[in-house]
Amino acid sequence: MYGDTEPAAAAAAEPTAFRRAEKQYKLYKPLKPKGGRARSKPGGGGGGGGLEDLSAVVDFHALLAAAAGGGGELPAGIGRRDVAGFDLFCFLDRPGFYFIPGALSIEEQCYWIRESLKTFPQPPNRTNLTALYGPIFDLLTAAKSGKILVEVGNPNDQERSEQNSDGRKSNSFKFLEDTEIHKGEVCRSTAATTLVRKLRWSTLGLQFDWSKRNYDVSLPHNKIPDLLSALAKKMAIPAMPSGEEFKPEAAIVNYYGPSDMLGGHVDDMEADWSKPIVSISLGCKCIFLLGGKTRDEVPTAMFLRSGDIVLMAGEARECFHGVPRIFTGSDQAEISALVPQLSAEDDSFILNYIQNSRININIRQVY
Repeated sequence: MYGDTEPAAAAAAEPTAFRRAEKQYKLYKPLKPKGGRARSKPGGGGGGGGLEDLSAVVDFHALLAAAAGGGGELPAGIGRRDVAGFDLFCFLDRPGFYFIPGALSIEEQCYWIRESLKTFPQPPNRTNLTALYGPIFDLLTAAKSGKILVEVGNPNDQERSEQNSDGRKSNSFKFLEDTEIHKGEVCRSTAATTLVRKLRWSTLGLQFDWSKRNYDVSLPHNKIPDLLSALAKKMAIPAMPSGEEFKPEAAIVNYYGPSDMLGGHVDDMEADWSKPIVSISLGCKCIFLLGGKTRDEVPTAMFLRSGDIVLMAGEARECFHGVPRIFTGSDQAEISALVPQLSAEDDSFILNYIQNSRININIRQVY
């Protein structure tokens, strides 16, 4: 999704255990040789033809259902606890990692999906589109209306083409109806619907600088929305040091398309790793890999579904993790429960989007 995070020299050598797991579960598009029929990549998982082996992927929803039915013991290395009223799972060899299946109701999931597309990309929050287009206001509204983002002005005009301090050209962009666009007045144009599909991240609260991999407190920002802050504080309780309250100061919202992945990485930019990252999954099901403190440790694969919440604190903050695969299509995405809640005409664009997408909101205490 953001490129391979494994160093080039390491990737060129013998693949690490984490890299092998990524390749095992990655979605491979069928190869289409000239004049030939599409064929799957040899040895690759996730070709969509039913050939992939997902038997080793941990399914906490299945474990929860089995426990409710009085069936069997938990697999070796997995624990189940009731902490502060939360029914959660953990891995005994990964202290600080907690999995809360179905933590959000269907109504809550739909609310946060709407917010992720409507409110969270709003300036002063920055997105991956900001560097190219500057602040974009009301992107979802424009997409629903079929509007087009256009760069107005003559690209040869030196005065209008000067660059801002962040390297972005100062030419102005605005949304127009197709009928409002006149030949000769537009430098570049992109449909708002296309821009929504190109969203890959947005940052809430303190703004994260991806180029420097740190928080830039000088950038304009709003505090974390009150409802999201309250949810994060509540969900963080099982992973918090005794007597302390989680303080949400920043959040990164990741948007995954059908073939997107997030390479193995460690979230190490916050000051106090004893405080958890609260990670909320919305939309299509995915595979989440949780490794160890090096890429050489074999990661554990697990399913993440809409409404699940993962907490990573303490030693778990030092573990490599990533998302090699999301599942789309009505038979694999497992989001049918969301459809009735998003069936109103005003939600039709959102429903169409989420049927082939995944959203992840991860909230952090920075200081």
